[in-house]
Amino acid sequence: MNSAVVRTLLVRGMLAGLGAAVPALVFAYLVGEGPVDAAITFESANSHEHGEELVSRTMQSTAGLATGVLVFGVAVGGIAALAFCFALGRIGRFSARATAALTALAAFVLVYLVPMLKYPANPPAVGNPDTIGQRTAMFFLMIVLTVLLGIAAILTGRRLAPRWGNWNASIAAGLAFAAAVTVAMVFLPSGDNTPSGFPANELWEFRLASIGVQVVLWVGFGLLFGYLAERVLEPRAPRNQAPAPVA
Repeated sequence: MNSAVVRTLLVRGMLAGLGAAVPALVFAYLVGEGPVDAAITFESANSHEHGEELVSRTMQSTAGLATGVLVFGVAVGGIAALAFCFALGRIGRFSARATAALTALAAFVLVYLVPMLKYPANPPAVGNPDTIGQRTAMFFLMIVLTVLLGIAAILTGRRLAPRWGNWNASIAAGLAFAAAVTVAMVFLPSGDNTPSGFPANELWEFRLASIGVQVVLWVGFGLLFGYLAERVLEPRAPRNQAPAPVA
């Protein structure tokens, strides 16, 4: 794959990420803002510090939310497009659309779902502000470890496939990945800073909404980028093209 094709796919990946971020933004606004408001209400009722609000809640839930989700979609779309370029042809004889779908699935699982099992999402007003730096660092460390272990599992599966067969190699690589992730989760420090008395239903509604936003984003990206990548890598002949004469 030459640099011109990679550049084209990178741009289309960013566009696909932007397009997928739009329904994710709608989902985040309709489903996720309710638990956030409940968390802010809880914090206001239980905190003795009442500082001046630098950015209004209305601005945070509209322009702020839109900026964050859309920029995130563009960024991860570009990164996922580069991952697609690396994976195409190296993980099996899959079409461009199938590879895009597998890339989106792997990104969702490795970058969000598995790290979330150790460090689940909390509303912005929940948690000790003095430990936010440590919790953020631990979350990104978990992402890095999960991605590296996922790549190692894929390489292990490919190396075992000629001797064990694709099915057995995939099972073995998956079990090795699960075991390594479990060890990492056991030894990494806990990130639970939920204050006592916080409504459990509001917390789980926020976490489910966070998962839903990621599902919408990555499903949308897989579908959009798969279509765009297919048009670049597997162009179809025009329908009105005359058939070649038979000798």
